[in-house]
Amino acid sequence: MTETSSQRKRLLLLVSPSTYRAEAFLRAARALDVEVARGIDLPEPLAEAWHVQLAADFTNPDAATEAVVAWAREHPVDAIVAVDDSATLIASRAAAALDLPHNPPEAAEAARDKGLMRALMSAGGAPCPIFRRFPLSGDPREIAQQVTYPCVVKPLRLSGSRGVIRADDFDGFVVAFERLKRILLGDGYPLAATDVLVEDFIPGKEVALEGLLTDGALHTLTIFDKPDPLDGPFFEETIYTTPSRLTEATQAAVSQCVATAARAIGLRHGPVHAEVRVNDQGPWMVEIAGRSIGGLCSTILEFGAGMSLEELILRNALRLPVPTFDRSGPAAGVMMIPIPKTGVLRRVEGVERAQATPLVTGVEISVKPHSTLLALPEGASYLGFIFARAETPAEAEQALRAAHAELRFDIRPLLTMVG
Repeated sequence: MTETSSQRKRLLLLVSPSTYRAEAFLRAARALDVEVARGIDLPEPLAEAWHVQLAADFTNPDAATEAVVAWAREHPVDAIVAVDDSATLIASRAAAALDLPHNPPEAAEAARDKGLMRALMSAGGAPCPIFRRFPLSGDPREIAQQVTYPCVVKPLRLSGSRGVIRADDFDGFVVAFERLKRILLGDGYPLAATDVLVEDFIPGKEVALEGLLTDGALHTLTIFDKPDPLDGPFFEETIYTTPSRLTEATQAAVSQCVATAARAIGLRHGPVHAEVRVNDQGPWMVEIAGRSIGGLCSTILEFGAGMSLEELILRNALRLPVPTFDRSGPAAGVMMIPIPKTGVLRRVEGVERAQATPLVTGVEISVKPHSTLLALPEGASYLGFIFARAETPAEAEQALRAAHAELRFDIRPLLTMVG
């Protein structure tokens, strides 16, 4: 599926060293005959040792943006694409400076800050839970008297459901607030300058929408069902299946809700990944990100005659023709294998049996033996992925559960250091 053009397109891909997703974008670029340079989240002195064209510290967006812009002025590109959340703001700022297709930097910032996101979505008419911000330095017992229950305590910037905790009453709130406080302080967030978000818990089914924005217009690529209930106290995502089993009318309402949210925070160009709750009152926005789905989940998606999600994203970024936005192929599902407990992984047993499960197309254990595992809410990763394809999403879900039941995880307790 190579594009013919008088001049080969060039792309700058911003990635973190640990991302699962760079190879999928590189394969898509090869399919399109696009030249790719990688900007990696590394200290500049390591660029030569890692043999990368560009190194930038993504934790310092100002300096990283300057580095990306300076590099791109010497090595002109047609688009800048951020693979993960950590680089979306840098990509938007650099693309704006270089007059390339981009989201407004303010929108990229809002998509990473849950408090700002909530305020803009609420003001812009996207259905949202009632929310308030409180200082991390506040007295949790005093704050607990000001909220309604059940509620959800959230960090403003952590990802992967890390630090997100449901509280059903006064005592539960105090415990949740103090636990989130330990997580944030452990990550180096300053006590005096950090807020947390507290919002009403919205019951209902949760779905994820994968979409692509072109000049502000949202193309819904697929809606994933999440068949496991996400009711707390932590919110670990496990199974995604597509196509959605929601009615067509409900799916249209979900798409409209996400379009309203994207417009409210100012997202206009590129991929979006949105989390939405659906109940008798309709869809409610949970979050929206200016990037595509994480991990290896995109591998179950196919569009038209064999296009990957990443190829769609690159075509959109580079202003190449997009033959179709319609998902093709049978029903599919992916399980993000949850971490059952904190500890040290000794080994995983049953992988061959899991792979032999009917309708399962692959099992990928991404965590190496002897790695330290952190369960939610302190952790934010998974043990790996299980993939399935079937005639119906219900069959794909059943296959994923059967394969997961074959796996056994030997996880030993962490050793406690005695001082």
